[in-house]
Amino acid sequence: MDGKIFLGGGGEDYAQKQGLTLKYANRHGLIAGATGTGKTVTLQILAEGFSAAGVPVFLSDVKGDLSGLAASGSADFKLHEAFTSRAEKIGFGNFVYEAFPVTFWDLFGEQGHPVRTTVAEMGPLLLARLMELSEAQEGILNIAFRLADEQGMPLLDLKDLQALLVWVGENRAELALRYGNISVNSIGAIQRRLLVLENQGASKLFGEPALELDDLMRTASDGRGQINILAADKLMGAPRLYATFLLWLLSELFESLPEVGDPDKPKLVFFFDEAHLLFDGAPKALVDKVEQVARLIRSKGVGVYFVTQNPDDIPEDILGQLGNRVQHALRAFTARDKKALRLAAETYRPNPRFVTEEAIREVGVGEAVTSMLMKKGVPGIVERTLIRPPSSQLGPLSSMARKEVLATSPLAGKYSTPVDRRSAYEILTNRAKVAAQDAEKLEEREEEMTTMEREFTSARRYSGSRVRRSSARTLRVRADDSFGEAMTKMVMKELSGTTGRRIVRGVLGGLFKGR
Repeated sequence: MDGKIFLGGGGEDYAQKQGLTLKYANRHGLIAGATGTGKTVTLQILAEGFSAAGVPVFLSDVKGDLSGLAASGSADFKLHEAFTSRAEKIGFGNFVYEAFPVTFWDLFGEQGHPVRTTVAEMGPLLLARLMELSEAQEGILNIAFRLADEQGMPLLDLKDLQALLVWVGENRAELALRYGNISVNSIGAIQRRLLVLENQGASKLFGEPALELDDLMRTASDGRGQINILAADKLMGAPRLYATFLLWLLSELFESLPEVGDPDKPKLVFFFDEAHLLFDGAPKALVDKVEQVARLIRSKGVGVYFVTQNPDDIPEDILGQLGNRVQHALRAFTARDKKALRLAAETYRPNPRFVTEEAIREVGVGEAVTSMLMKKGVPGIVERTLIRPPSSQLGPLSSMARKEVLATSPLAGKYSTPVDRRSAYEILTNRAKVAAQDAEKLEEREEEMTTMEREFTSARRYSGSRVRRSSARTLRVRADDSFGEAMTKMVMKELSGTTGRRIVRGVLGGLFKGR
């Protein structure tokens, strides 16, 4: 099928080929269905189809089954006869077993190349969502990010953010004049949430070297698109961390990639498995952000496919943007289930041959109700489709084979060693060290001054009166001496003049006369 990814056979005899048109693959899509109805296999064959068309793929492997994309299927497999029979039934004449180019990733660095981002790149909105912060706590987080920008303190890992929050708490009185009240209790609550994240393994997510998006958009030497598989079996133990990471990655793609309009095929296809985790309890601001990204990222050449159990898990505004749909069986036992089934059926363009609601309830494992975009992006008529068998291995890859894939990867060693460059933690630690040294010097000077004052006080206490009496006598003596010297000088001056000589003569004469 030129320009299409072959999905399977439709019609009454399943001989009518059903496919996903590559030109409209960036209009997003939905893969839905109850557990055990074949969603994982559908995801696997779509990944194969995109890779064969030269389109890179990113998907999360929640159960470990999708790692089999790196290995070829085998005639020894127990379902080999069933696969070949189905291929013949749906007219899949060129069905062969083959492996696909795969790159393994892992937030914990155990089953794939480490995936890291920085705290600054994650941003306060997604971090607040990740930590389930209140509005007041999110406000303080925004203040911390603003201060980091203004003061040139890079936020790279969790210890950077923890150190910055301590600094904000210590300087809250001065900061409150500009940013408003900063509660110590709120800071403490954020620190506790950061500790929980750290215990969940988020400390391995935040840091450097950070993931380069170009490494997700590579093609193999034979022109096939690289299939990037995120190991998510362990990550699902922290579902909010899982959902927030995938949303961050989607946002980074949206912000980083240039506009390409409507290309002949996507630049990247992104599968968001267990999509309900993204929207469970999500605030309106976050849902609005997802809607914005879903609406605009197709112009960047990125197709987003949500994988979930029930279409009802996806908000209506986002669901309306998912043009390519594969709906596996839905169970309807309760009134709520029946309502969800009816609403799901109403979103399809009806087929006169069958009732969509009944078809969704009746399709078997490996079968689905499909609707793909047609010419000019018009939704196709809903059709019951028998999904084609996968060419790669059905089931997980062995640990030995996974290690071999990792060892031969072009990215081997690139992200293995973490880098801890100078950032907020080091800057604030250095400030505290300098401040402590200055305080120590000041204390030493104060100690010296205190010693001098003590000695001076001691001297005044035991000899102060004697000193005062001695000083008074000295002042009197000096005063008397000064007055006598002045009188003597004045008398000598007068005697040395004419008047003085007359006085002397008169005195002498009187004396002699008297004698």
